[in-house]
Amino acid sequence: MGEAIDFELRDHHNEVLALSGESKGRKVLLSFHPLAWTPVCRKQMMDLEASFEELESLGVLAVGISVDAWPSKHAWAREMGTRRLRLLSDFWPHGAVAGSLGLFRERDGISERANVLLDERLREVWRKVYPISEAPDLREVLEAIRGL
Repeated sequence: MGEAIDFELRDHHNEVLALSGESKGRKVLLSFHPLAWTPVCRKQMMDLEASFEELESLGVLAVGISVDAWPSKHAWAREMGTRRLRLLSDFWPHGAVAGSLGLFRERDGISERANVLLDERLREVWRKVYPISEAPDLREVLEAIRGL
């Protein structure tokens, strides 16, 4: 579906995740959520956390991404009790990664709620944008992964 996607973003521990370096030939699930600290975004990230081992067994690196600054993401991750899922900050330039994928809502200053699946070469192979008020159905995402 086009060019390979690559970026560097800070995670909730203020550590840089370089996508091409971290993927190491695995598929990647970019799970965009509009804002930390909201109930639907919490469900979306907790579903990923709960499915982390299953995603890894399928050869998938899953990450959550929003426009929140990393300190906010850090506090949110602690409050939720996430242990393995990396929460990435697309804070500055504001929403640049979401924007590069056509997922930034300029008027609202947030990303769409979306899942983007990349293959081992970091090329987009599946995408779904969800209503802001609706958490993604992770079973649907797992079916898409298994269908590759």
